Amino acid sequence: MHSDLWVEEKFKDFLGLRFKVEKILFSGQSEFQTVDIVETKGHGKMLLNDGLIMVTERDEFAYHDMITHLPLFTHPAPKNVLIIGGGDGGTAREVIRHSNVEKCTMVEIDAMVVNACKQYIPQTSLALNDKKVNLIIGDGVKFVKETSEKFDVIIVDSTDPIGPAQPLFGEEFYQDVYNCLSDDGIVVSQGESSWYAIDIQKSLLEVLNRIFPKCFLYNFSNLTYPGGLWCFTLASKKYHPIDDFDKQRVKASELSFNYYNAALHTSSFALPSFVINELKSLIENNNSKM
Repeated sequence: MHSDLWVEEKFKDFLGLRFKVEKILFSGQSEFQTVDIVETKGHGKMLLNDGLIMVTERDEFAYHDMITHLPLFTHPAPKNVLIIGGGDGGTAREVIRHSNVEKCTMVEIDAMVVNACKQYIPQTSLALNDKKVNLIIGDGVKFVKETSEKFDVIIVDSTDPIGPAQPLFGEEFYQDVYNCLSDDGIVVSQGESSWYAIDIQKSLLEVLNRIFPKCFLYNFSNLTYPGGLWCFTLASKKYHPIDDFDKQRVKASELSFNYYNAALHTSSFALPSFVINELKSLIENNNSKM
């Protein structure tokens, strides 16, 4: 009898990523998606939503470091932060490490993701009970439309633009995000793969450019997303993430990181030529003293 158990993420119709599974820890169906947590051989615990890999213990820090520390060190004094999505808790964990952050509101649509991660992936979810974190189970699109609160930094920690995350890539959503940002606010969003989804990057950046005066794309690398090299978008009302970045603040914070550092903050905005050629009219990456 063949007892080898593997999980495979199938990407489009031409690529598969396979991981050896030692144990299935959780498997459920919420009103939004399937939610699975497995123990893998080489990457620790892994969260999958609708069969797509969201987080593994081995490389989650790359994503969570770069989606949080880069905007929080670009903005000179971020006190009030909003996370849309981020049900595994890793983004909130990194946000509240910043001593100047007074409050972190997190709006996640799927309670099953939060509860499963609280039970099985404490590495990412440990901060969700922190007093700085205001966890709301609800629709982030509705939240930004209705809130009267102003945020210094908004982090859109979403899945791909399918299923419940689809509206998080639209113009109406980002207009609402703009409206609930402070006058010098920044929004960072999960920005897909330049190798496989440059069309999605283009449409997202077109939306951001219609609303924000400054738009950027930056890279990070991980082990478990198709293509390995992925991106975040950064849109800002005021601050330039390189020209207005003070690397001494990183040193003074005395925070330790597994991926992010001051040199990488700047260098992550250096993009491959094929990306610049495709997106140059939509990004300001080269208009700096980099």
